[in-house]
Amino acid sequence: MIPRRTFVAGLAAVMVAQPSAPLHAQKHTRIGVLYPGVDNEIFRGNFEGFRTRLATSGYREGRNLLFELRFGEGRELRPLALKLTEVSPDLLLAVARSATVAIHAATTSIPVVALDLESDPVASGFVKALPQPAGNLTGVFMDFPELAGKWLEILKTIVSNLAHVAVLWDPATGSAQLNAARRAGQILRLVVHAVEARTIDDMDPAFSAAMQQRANGMIVLTSPIFNSGRRKIVELAAHYRLPTLLPFSGYAEDGGLVSYGPDVRSMYAQVGTLAVKILAGTPPARIPVERPTEFRLAFNVNTARFLNLTIPPSLLLRADQVIE
Repeated sequence: MIPRRTFVAGLAAVMVAQPSAPLHAQKHTRIGVLYPGVDNEIFRGNFEGFRTRLATSGYREGRNLLFELRFGEGRELRPLALKLTEVSPDLLLAVARSATVAIHAATTSIPVVALDLESDPVASGFVKALPQPAGNLTGVFMDFPELAGKWLEILKTIVSNLAHVAVLWDPATGSAQLNAARRAGQILRLVVHAVEARTIDDMDPAFSAAMQQRANGMIVLTSPIFNSGRRKIVELAAHYRLPTLLPFSGYAEDGGLVSYGPDVRSMYAQVGTLAVKILAGTPPARIPVERPTEFRLAFNVNTARFLNLTIPPSLLLRADQVIE
């Protein structure tokens, strides 16, 4: 029989020799992601910001992390949100207003981080207050629709004869930015025409409608559908020779005239930081809501020449990127 003192000493030696692994390495962490757009290289490039931020904290896909990705492609999101709650995720990521609405309705217990460019989180009922959300949801929100007025100002500075402006709008994102664009249009003495698109396939008729309304410029409001389909927008803007501004970085690189807005990949990384805090044990109720920290202004000079436009030096000097 092994003496008790010897047994206890041996057990202690084993415990010292084999320290326990970190909590998040003992099982696969499961994160559900709801994205209203399509699964393409544009989404994957931006999502890499989220994935990389988690990896730097030890959460690596394939080792101790699983992603459950769901894509709306312009469809109703509530069924997808409910199915995501059924896979027992440790965390849910909602991208854009429509996904945030769907997930907020689907669960009050699973922690949620949102990346939402269209909503005021307090007015929308997602959180009680920015410093103390008080529920199961926090995130990064761009709750200043007044940015639509800035987009109109930039476009008017480039297009000196701008008079009729089409505003490409996804109704799933809400009307805050559209209403702000209409108010700004009145101040700038521009006629604003809203044209709707809920899917990438809707973009062709939307551009056609804009031309029927005599638009000589277009601004595109934030929507995952529009970011997913920004190369289609480049194609249509060139076909109709319509000066167009998008809020998404990468549009000018794709051949678009001008982009101004938050750096989406950095926003995914920012949301990833909040996700790491939640996975480490801090409840969303105690994590303050944040706003985007990086905005980028980019111009494509070649596209300007194609459209017989000259970008004023005052704008080029403010640009983060000028593509010759």
